[in-house]
Formats: sequence, structure tokens, C-alpha cells
Amino acid sequence: MELRHLRYFVTVAETCHFGRAAERLHVAQPALSHTIRQLEEELGVVLLARTTRQVRVTPAGEFFLAEARRVLAGLDVGVRGVRRIGEGKRGLLRVGFTGTAAFSHLPRLARALAQRVPDVELEIRADLLTAEQCERLRTGTLGIGVLRPPVTGDDIGFRVIESEPLVLAVPADHRLAAEPVVAMTELRSEPLVTYDRRNSVVYDAVARSCREAALTPHQLHEASGTAVLLALVAGGLGVGVVPASARALPLAGVVFRDLAGAATVELALAWHHESRSPLVTTVLDALEDVFPTTEST
Repeated sequence: MELRHLRYFVTVAETCHFGRAAERLHVAQPALSHTIRQLEEELGVVLLARTTRQVRVTPAGEFFLAEARRVLAGLDVGVRGVRRIGEGKRGLLRVGFTGTAAFSHLPRLARALAQRVPDVELEIRADLLTAEQCERLRTGTLGIGVLRPPVTGDDIGFRVIESEPLVLAVPADHRLAAEPVVAMTELRSEPLVTYDRRNSVVYDAVARSCREAALTPHQLHEASGTAVLLALVAGGLGVGVVPASARALPLAGVVFRDLAGAATVELALAWHHESRSPLVTTVLDALEDVFPTTEST
């Protein structure tokens, strides 16, 4: 039994006329009649009762008609779905986020994709450092990474979507909380809470800002991530220098202030050149105006 047997039978059953069915199917009537006889012989039942004046669907034919329609409808759904996958308009996309980017950029990303490519299912991996995201892009466990350049290796492509300043996080009752803008030089007497050295991009940016201000913190606390860093600030262990996107992670007892003389850190959308799928391309295109490119490689 082939799919054409089902299509031919459904068309004859719907028209109750071999001639009209043959015209609709663009086949010769004798060929259509032969195909229906083949189907009935294979099933061992009469599906269509024929006389010289009419064609009538038998009870067995009524049952088979419903099942044939269900099979053909399911096939059409499958064909359309596969084609959409091939066009990059359907599928599962795993996206990695570094640190605070999940709080500041994930809502916009999810909203844009839900509107523009609703058949794309997202699986989010948060709190991934740049090096880890690059490795996952290479192994295919991530399709797109939201990370902080530089990346490791020429096989990773990226486009910068934002260059964000570092800002100061201080306890709400701290003396610097009253100042709208704080200079790096004002931190000389302050214990500093910073990211650990594994978070090399932000750690290096903070260290560079300290060097340029001739600032050597007299006490240094390292935190594994932004949430921990802000919790230590709230606990009074010191002040923190964090990306501006950390403002999207409010914590009771912590306020943010602009920081004059501090470095900036970039945020980028990244992918693996060799395994860039139609789905990844479609999503990157859909996000082009949501996160405009400032630089790419």
C-alpha cells in the first residue's frame, strides 16, 4: 500500500464519482479504477460499491476513509514541520548566558523570538563564562551564546550588541550611596568585592580600572557570580564594581551608582562558524534589530 492509494481513495469517496476524482487528481480514469481495485484486494474488503449510475462508500469504506484522512493529515503536518526545520523556522535552540545578561537581555530575546519565530523552542543555560560557552558552541550543546568577548579561537563568530559601563554597588547606608556619580579614586579606602579570576573578562576590566586610577584596594573579596557579589555588598563586606546590567538584579540593601573613570565590558551574540544551522541563522536575523550589531567577526 502506498500513499497514493490513500489519496486516490479519499478523493473518490469525497466525490462519489470516478470521473470527477480522476480530473481532480490529474490521472486517467482507468488508472484510478485500477488503483482502487488494488487497494480493495490488499485489504480484502469492498470500500466502494459501484453501479453504472453511482458510487457509494461502504461501511468498511467509511471507517477506512476516516483513518486515511487522519494519516494524510498527519503526513501533511509532518511535511510542513520538517520543511520549517529545514528553513530554520522550527526547532530547539539552546542559548547560553553569561552572568547578568540573563536578567538584562533574556526577557527581550524571549519576547522577540516568541513574536517572530513562535515555533522555536528555547532552552536556556545561564551563568556560563565565556570560555565555557565557546566550548559548548563547538560541541553543539549550545547554538547561540550571549557572552563577553574576547572569545577563544577563530572558529567562534560573534557580533557585539552592547558595550556597557561598570557601575558601583554599595550598601544603601554607605557614604557613597548619597552621590549620583562616584570617581574610582574615591574607592581607595574601601574594601572591594570583585569577581573571582575565573570570570576573566569582568575581573580584568575591574583590575584595569583600578590600575588607571592608581588604586590598590587594601582588602579584596572575590565572589563566584553577581548574585553572591551583591549579597556580600549587602552584608557590608565592601563595595562592588559590576556591569551596568547588574541593575536588573535588585537586592534589598544595595544601591547602584554611576562610576566615573571605569572601564566598559562588551556583550556579544556568538555562534560556531562550522555548525551554524539554518535555525541559528534565522534567530540571529530575527534579533538583528532587537540587539543591533556594533561590531562583528
